[in-house]
Amino acid sequence: MDEITALQRRLARERAARQEAERLLEEKSLQLYESHQALLRRNAELQNANAQLEATHLQLLQSEKLASVGQLAAGVAHEINNPVGFVLSNLNTLKRYLEDMLQVIQAYQGVVEAPDPQRATAIRQLDQAKQAADWEFLCEDLPAMLVESSDGLERVRVIVQDLKDFSRAGTHATWLEADLEHELERTLKVCWNALKYKATIVREYGQIGLVECIPSQINQVFLNLLTNAGHALGDAGTIWLRSGTEGPDALWLEVEDSGCGIPPENLGKIFDPFFTTKPVGTGTGLGLSLSYGIIATHLGRIEVFSPPGQGARFRITLPRHRAAEAASGSAPGNT
Repeated sequence: MDEITALQRRLARERAARQEAERLLEEKSLQLYESHQALLRRNAELQNANAQLEATHLQLLQSEKLASVGQLAAGVAHEINNPVGFVLSNLNTLKRYLEDMLQVIQAYQGVVEAPDPQRATAIRQLDQAKQAADWEFLCEDLPAMLVESSDGLERVRVIVQDLKDFSRAGTHATWLEADLEHELERTLKVCWNALKYKATIVREYGQIGLVECIPSQINQVFLNLLTNAGHALGDAGTIWLRSGTEGPDALWLEVEDSGCGIPPENLGKIFDPFFTTKPVGTGTGLGLSLSYGIIATHLGRIEVFSPPGQGARFRITLPRHRAAEAASGSAPGNT
């Protein structure tokens, strides 16, 4: 009887222990479920915050682009005004040429239609019309004027296209294979009016080939570096544009100026947002910061070298293919 009672007590203890274990397991499962839901909510919040940060970055990038275009607007207008001006002048000249040509054509028609007794007189009138129109010069100058006008309008078309490509929003940009030496030259055209009176451009390109990138964003970096170099020159100086390869999977481009250089105490701050040494109203302080972010997005790095009194040299290094760089786990950085 005592054994049965002991067995019953043991079974009761085991049943109670099992019920307690089940209660604890259910409680733990509920805690895990609540933790999982909290993690999901936190992940959603982080994704939303990341999307907002990305949108803010793109807005800042686009604002900086438009600010740069605004600063260059007067120069671009001058670049467009020159070819448009001589095209208009050529059109006025062509109008006079056309009037003279019509008179000569009428004289030719008079020769063709004149009866034999009056043909000699018609020929003399034709010679007088050709002499008045300076026919030989007209036949020589008119084709050249048309070619000149066509070239001028092509210059306008290229400037407008370069501005359109440069200022388009980053949200619509796509990754493409681009020739960055060509892109650097195209960006140089956009800001050329601000540089041509004081900068000597020296090109030392290495024929680096194509790289996978977002060209409009890389052009923004180029514009920031070129305008900064122009400001550093003061009244006159030299800007070197260089490119080369770094092994089979990477390439680099440099913009160097012969300006005043960057003080050592500022070298560590030039990529900080809103840091600028320019006078108030002439710089946003975002150019180099956004440039650093763009290069980081491209899994590359941007470095600056500025020995005291020897100007500044900015080097951009980029992977040729972003997928290969992402797989290698390389991290972007700057010096």
